[in-house]
Amino acid sequence: MTTVGILGGGQLARMMALSAAPLGLRFLVMDTVADACAGQFAPLIVGDWRDEAALSEFASKVDVVTFDFENVPAESAQWLAERVPVFPSPRALAVAQDRLAEKTLFCELGIPVPPFAAVDSREGLEQAVATIGTPCILKTRRLGYDGKGQFRLRSDADIGAAWDALGAQAPKVGLILEGFVAFERELSVVAVRGRDGEFRPWSLTENWHVDGVLSASLAPARVEPELQAAAFRHARQLAKALDYVGVFALELFCRNGELLANELAPRVHNSGHWSIEGAETSQFQNHLRAVLGLPLGDTRNLGHACMLNWIGEMPDAGAVLGEAGGHWHDYGKSPRAGRKVGHATLRSDSQAELADALVRVGAALGREAQVAPVVERLRGR
Repeated sequence: MTTVGILGGGQLARMMALSAAPLGLRFLVMDTVADACAGQFAPLIVGDWRDEAALSEFASKVDVVTFDFENVPAESAQWLAERVPVFPSPRALAVAQDRLAEKTLFCELGIPVPPFAAVDSREGLEQAVATIGTPCILKTRRLGYDGKGQFRLRSDADIGAAWDALGAQAPKVGLILEGFVAFERELSVVAVRGRDGEFRPWSLTENWHVDGVLSASLAPARVEPELQAAAFRHARQLAKALDYVGVFALELFCRNGELLANELAPRVHNSGHWSIEGAETSQFQNHLRAVLGLPLGDTRNLGHACMLNWIGEMPDAGAVLGEAGGHWHDYGKSPRAGRKVGHATLRSDSQAELADALVRVGAALGREAQVAPVVERLRGR
């Protein structure tokens, strides 16, 4: 029986393990904390990412390695890759870990991006702001996610505050200044590429964020076919350039009918959770098929789906489970402010039915504000 090793033991690893039961796979998870929620479903090794003894034990017990967490040190991934197959590759992981390397690759491939500049000093920040203009966003090049490690500058007067907030991290993780995009929509394309180079995307997904954290995802996004084709083209280019194996997400801004690349996520992605019930093959099972060299599953939609994230604490499940197309996912985490603790997916055969279901669930849970923009999009407003 094949054993898959997963670096990172969060909800993504947990859902990966749950999706693989029909494939007869075993899992071993490595994480830095003993209460990682994937450990409720798979054996868990606790150790530092740079602990060679823990990595050696992990490598000796698995047949292939993948990730649920892109901030595993690329050096540790490379160490493992010299002993056991690792997918996606340490190179893909390294590029995605550094926003400057990521944006540079996008430019090399002709994928449009907002203006950006590396920042190494207070003086460098002043020069970058003068070139890019305001508003703009100062970010750590590494380790930031879900809105963390970022500071928005609305005018030159914010330069001092931005440097005070993030400047101390410049020597360790580097900084990058990016032009602010006044986008109309946030979109993502989640796609999978097999060991043989086969590429399959799921439908383009529209996303809504609150305080930098994903709140809701709608699939398929209501966009022009040309826009979806462009997103697929960018994703395919990226996957080929990195010789990528597995599932990844390309996050995009849409402004004036143009797509601008925001970030690459080298793993299964929050905006693809709807695929568990809303697609022929979920992102989790297709990721495992890819890293194991199995044929990829069909990514076509099964109707219309909306995923709602639960942040901080779980609401009552009854309102969702009372819907014919309601599906509930509790990650088994303790409540904590700002923490992703679960999600729900509503699936319907028509846009109108999905909109009605979202209205009912939003009213029952006091989440009207969360579902309102999705309902408006479904109803063409």
